[in-house]
Amino acid sequence: MTITEIAQLANVSKACVSRYFNHGYVSEEKKEKIRKVVEQTGYVPNRASQQTMPGKSPTVGIVIPKISSESISRMVAGISQVLNRAGYRMLLANTENSVEKELKYLKSFQQDELAGVIFSATILTDEHIRLLQSLQMPIVIVSQEVEGFSCVFHDDYGASVAMTERLIQAGHQNIGAIMVTSEDRAAGDSRMHGYLDTLQRNQMEVQERRVTYSEFTLESGYDAAQKLLEQAPEIDGIVCATDTIAIGAMQYLKGIGKRIPEDIGITGIGHSRMTEIVEPNLTTAHLFYKSTGMEGADMLVKMIESGIDMKKKLKMGFEVIEQETC
Repeated sequence: MTITEIAQLANVSKACVSRYFNHGYVSEEKKEKIRKVVEQTGYVPNRASQQTMPGKSPTVGIVIPKISSESISRMVAGISQVLNRAGYRMLLANTENSVEKELKYLKSFQQDELAGVIFSATILTDEHIRLLQSLQMPIVIVSQEVEGFSCVFHDDYGASVAMTERLIQAGHQNIGAIMVTSEDRAAGDSRMHGYLDTLQRNQMEVQERRVTYSEFTLESGYDAAQKLLEQAPEIDGIVCATDTIAIGAMQYLKGIGKRIPEDIGITGIGHSRMTEIVEPNLTTAHLFYKSTGMEGADMLVKMIESGIDMKKKLKMGFEVIEQETC
């Protein structure tokens, strides 16, 4: 009798059986299935079939979109701090914002004997959700709010509202936006709605030509600002989905002789280190990326060690960083 045969008889995955024998997370329903098969067959695992040998720490799989991103590296630092303290190892998968790589890693995790998974992605597809649901282990999603999963996410809508209101309070009347794809529910859809709703609440005109879209790069922010000013030259304020986009846009504005904030005010979201270096310093919303990572890891550890899938949601706050650009 082997672990594979036990898994087949119990109608669970091989990884699930391995976690059962190594005291990892297994749902009560699956525990009972495995227990019955073990009892009926008299199976006794040998040392080679067990992952958790003396001195070997359990492993958590972590999927992230781009390790070179300052926000992601801050989040990973928070995750690492908590997992190291709790005695877990990290299996880090950097996907470079590739949906194909994200799905590949999730599929590989189905075979790996992991204690749990922390997952972060820019765009979540139906296939992502199906694969995440199929993983028989604790899962926490960070930076996105997803129904049916434990999540730690940012108040992207509130941060965008605050940045739009800051421009209005500074006297800017014709406010445009440089956003990212709405397929990104957090940085895209939520921040876009924060901008639009704030204009409407203040009885300010909403015009489609006053919005352009960008990738998450300086170069794309530069190009988007050029397109925006060509479409709507009357603009005197710009809400940007990220700090990187805003700083790229500032380079374009300064290059065509626009004074910031006298001619055009501008805001970002994230509070990257560059906001303190660029001239003038960028007004932005500080998102607590490291704390988000810490909260997500802490949530996962509690799920693993309690054996309870909490399905808990935690929305992190933000802080307005008033500087010199509006």
